Amino acid sequence: MKKSLRRMLPLAAAAVPLALMPMATAQAADGTQYGATLNPLNKSTGSGMLTLSLSGNSATITENVSGLATTFSGAAYPHVQHIHIDGQGVCPAPSADKSGDGVISTTEGAPSYGGIGTTLSTSGDTSPKAGTNVKTAPSGGSFSYSRTISLDSKTVASIKAGTAVIVVHGLDPATLSKKAQNEKSDLVPSLPLAATSPALCGTLSSMPTSGPATGDGSTASNDNLGVAGIGGGLLALAGGAYLLRRRMDSREQAQS
Repeated sequence: MKKSLRRMLPLAAAAVPLALMPMATAQAADGTQYGATLNPLNKSTGSGMLTLSLSGNSATITENVSGLATTFSGAAYPHVQHIHIDGQGVCPAPSADKSGDGVISTTEGAPSYGGIGTTLSTSGDTSPKAGTNVKTAPSGGSFSYSRTISLDSKTVASIKAGTAVIVVHGLDPATLSKKAQNEKSDLVPSLPLAATSPALCGTLSSMPTSGPATGDGSTASNDNLGVAGIGGGLLALAGGAYLLRRRMDSREQAQS
C-alpha cells in the first residue's frame, strides 16, 4: 500500500503542467482578434458586424450585413468592400461632404479612413486593384461573408496600429438628393455616384481573447474554464499527495 502511494506521488505532480499545456497551446494557436461594428453612412439603413482573426499576415474574416440596397439594374446589388488604411482610422463626419450634395463620396471620406489596403472580395484578387470589381463583390441587401486571405504588410501594420477601417459601398439611389442622383461615381465614372459611395463604416479594434463568460453561447470561455478546472483539481491532488507523504514519513520515523 505504502509503495503504491509513493509511486503515485511523482505522477500526480507531473500531471499538473501537462493539464495546463492545452490552454497555453490553444491560446498560442489562435490569432489576435479584431472586430468592427458597421454603422450606416449617407442615410443608409444597413448595419453589420465583422470579425478578423490575424495570424502573421493571414486574416480570417467573418461578416454579417443586412439592410443595404437590394437590387441594381434588375440584379442583386454588388457591394464592394475594403479594409481602408493610412487615414485617421475613423469614419467620416457629415462635414466631410464638401460638394454639398448630401453624400460623402469615397474620395471625400478618404481623409478619415484612408485608401484601400485590401479588397474584401468573394474570390480571386484582394489587392486595391480589385477595389471596384463588382463581379467579385458580395451582393444583395443582406449577406454573410467568410474568407481567409493574405494581407500585405501595410494593411497588417494599419490593423495593429488601430487605423484600419472597414467600408462597405453601395447606396440606394432613391435615398439621395436629386443632385446626387444625377452625379457620376468619383471612382468609376460609368456608374452612378450611389454605386460606389460608402454605406457602412467601422473601425477595426482589438478584441479581448479571454474573460468571464457572458452568456452569449460561445464555447471558447467554457473550454478554458474546463481546462482550468482540471488543472486546479490536479493541483489539489498533488497537494494532498504531498501532505499524505509527509504523514507517512512521520509515522515511519516514529516507528523506527
